[in-house]
Amino acid sequence: MSVRRWLSVGLLLAAVAVGGKGVWLYAKAQLAQVLLERAWQETLAEPAGAGPARPWPWADTYPVARIEAPRLGVERIVLDGSSGRTMAFGPGHVIGTALPGEDGNSVVGGHRDTHLAFLRRLRLGDELVVERADGVRRRYRIDLLEVVDRGDLGVLADTGAARLTLVTCYPFDAVVPGGPLRYVAGAALVPDGSAVSGPLA
Repeated sequence: MSVRRWLSVGLLLAAVAVGGKGVWLYAKAQLAQVLLERAWQETLAEPAGAGPARPWPWADTYPVARIEAPRLGVERIVLDGSSGRTMAFGPGHVIGTALPGEDGNSVVGGHRDTHLAFLRRLRLGDELVVERADGVRRRYRIDLLEVVDRGDLGVLADTGAARLTLVTCYPFDAVVPGGPLRYVAGAALVPDGSAVSGPLA
């Protein structure tokens, strides 16, 4: 076999390997979303205090809430913790802040190019709906959209008000992940009617 033919076969095998890995990662991400939705439904069906429903047996996280942005038609299941491993599967609740839908400032972080990519389309006044593990739904209204330094811990502060704070890396189209800036979307609990009945749709 000539060098040229060996080179062609080698390049073809490399392309199959790279393409196969991409297909595997995509399939794994899609399966994870199905398993997360199932775990969330199990959480809602369980009696209070039954413990978390893990999406797969070896998962080191579990669903704690669901967030909906009705105008955008977006729903995301929020996971416990905000490690990189957790946020590979969905937005994560920052430990030490209030749980989503509870009183206090609940902070949720996620990746700008996947689960929290919708933040770039939020507008002041948009509504967010949080469904808690007990099935209670609470409405929030976006009142803050800003870019901050990643070291600015003010977004974690509990002001005593019921708030939802979503944080992701910025700029949204950056080639290099991470970076020194964060995009913050803050929302205040809507008074009088904060409990929402009916399914998220």
